[in-house]
Amino acid sequence: MKIYEFQAYEIFIKRGIPSPWGEVAKTSEEVKKIAEKLGRPVVVKAQVLVGGRGKAGGIKLASTPEEAYQAAERILNSKLKGILVKRVFVKESVSIKEEYYLGVTVDRAQKRVVVMVSPAGGIDIEEVARTNPEKIFKFYVHPLLGFKSHQANELASALTKDKNLVQGIAKILSALYRIFDEMDSSLVEVNPLVITKEGSLFALDAKIIFDDNALYRHPEISSLRDLEVEDPLEVRAKEVGISYVRLEGNIGCIVNGAGLAMATMDLVKHYGAEPANFLDVGGGASSQQVGKALDIVLSDEQVRAVLVNIFGGITRCDIVAEGLIQALSKREMNLPLIIRLTGTNEEEGRKKLRGIKGIFLADTMNEAAKKAMEVVKS
Repeated sequence: MKIYEFQAYEIFIKRGIPSPWGEVAKTSEEVKKIAEKLGRPVVVKAQVLVGGRGKAGGIKLASTPEEAYQAAERILNSKLKGILVKRVFVKESVSIKEEYYLGVTVDRAQKRVVVMVSPAGGIDIEEVARTNPEKIFKFYVHPLLGFKSHQANELASALTKDKNLVQGIAKILSALYRIFDEMDSSLVEVNPLVITKEGSLFALDAKIIFDDNALYRHPEISSLRDLEVEDPLEVRAKEVGISYVRLEGNIGCIVNGAGLAMATMDLVKHYGAEPANFLDVGGGASSQQVGKALDIVLSDEQVRAVLVNIFGGITRCDIVAEGLIQALSKREMNLPLIIRLTGTNEEEGRKKLRGIKGIFLADTMNEAAKKAMEVVKS
């Protein structure tokens, strides 16, 4: 789950991370009043849940309240990478001497939390990793020992030899790690952390992504979610416990098991078509859950065919068939449904589905994916 920059700043400030003063505004007039109150140059930043705002024109420097007003006029109610900008964050501008990157995330290859710093701040860390990987310094955190102050000092020393700055950066790194650990985050990032010409440290950007699977432990974080900007079908799926991600293709996929779902999507692409979604109904899905999954997939107007690929282990194939039949009885189905059932009670499931108009039964994954491609291209 992503949150807005201004929300991440509130968390940073509570943890003692130095940040420029700022306020949120929804109108150009509000932006102008904030700039007047501050009485110095400001930065007007679009609040959208995507990166690369600066390159897309979503960040503007304003020297006067009138310039701040004009900047807000250009940014508010415009679309940034396809997302409507409804609010901006107005922050005091600071004089920049140096820019650094600080971040905490999960290195899945190493199966460890990694704390990272780089002297190449202010640009995408992915770009730095591609072009100048030697400029990224990492520390892999031991899962039982955590991240210690002396380790933070070592990382900070890779950025500067100034002892006062090393101490300040180390404190910020420790605070970022605590946020990551205590709030079940998957990413906590400052890009850039700047040294001003006066020698002060400031986080000029704040980014936090939380692990959706741990939100039940943090109702205060769940309340920060902006459902208006999330895909309504993805929200609906979360509410009923289905793992669903909408994609850009036209073959809807209903699968049990994340690995099988990924393999199904790969096969669809192998045969020259595009999946409309990732959907995992789970290992022990009930007939009601399968029916809900079908409703969600069919609610996507891009879908031209539905591919159901079920491996019956804990999930029984006859239960899946019953769920599909119940869902189909409640709506008019004008799209072909390609179904592959294998495993527990597969023959019973097939018997229930034989003879139903619009349903094609496949024996293998390859046959199912190929058939789905054929029907959408016919």
